[in-house]
Amino acid sequence: MPITFFYGSGSPPAWRVWLALEFKGLAYDLRVLSFDAGDTRKADFLTVNPRGRVPAIIDRGFALYEANAIVEYLEEQYPATPQLFPGTTSARARVRRWISEIDDDYAHAIHDLGAVVSAGKADRQSANIVAARAIVMKELTFVAGQMQGDYLTGGRLTAADFALYPQVALLARYDLRKAELGLVAACPARIRDWMARIEALPFFAATVPPHWKAR
Repeated sequence: MPITFFYGSGSPPAWRVWLALEFKGLAYDLRVLSFDAGDTRKADFLTVNPRGRVPAIIDRGFALYEANAIVEYLEEQYPATPQLFPGTTSARARVRRWISEIDDDYAHAIHDLGAVVSAGKADRQSANIVAARAIVMKELTFVAGQMQGDYLTGGRLTAADFALYPQVALLARYDLRKAELGLVAACPARIRDWMARIEALPFFAATVPPHWKAR
């Protein structure tokens, strides 16, 4: 029986889980929920996630929400599939440390930038945008400096890459709103090269948020 996967288009945490499902080659039934239609607040979904957020899954009757918990569950429940946390204990700990840093530092920076970019009253060259942009670029420069190979933790894909990519992909969306920000172009070359490797994965195209494909 396939895993039921509840997804919202453009949600970075949900995209993280989608990439993990595809990477591990697991069968899933995709349920795309509409934020505008209030699908995440409807009674049937609240029985899956009482907090009314995506992502969430149901696997053989077991309901689970929160992206990190889901990714860890998929790794443990399906150990014969490609590993999201490979290698030694210390190597797996490094992956988890990266994920914590991404969630605690970079994701907050990109959220703050998005809030400023989305504010209709904000001037495109306002001090708020300039400051928020600088923090994001500082974080990406740090990440680039800490990378240990083609991917975040070395020469192979891990859950850390899938945690970061959806957050970095938001930069291109912000550039669409305010092209003069030049966010993608300003990324360190190592980050741009890493993004290209992720986007070249054979399953990547299947996971692109549906409403992004039209742009």
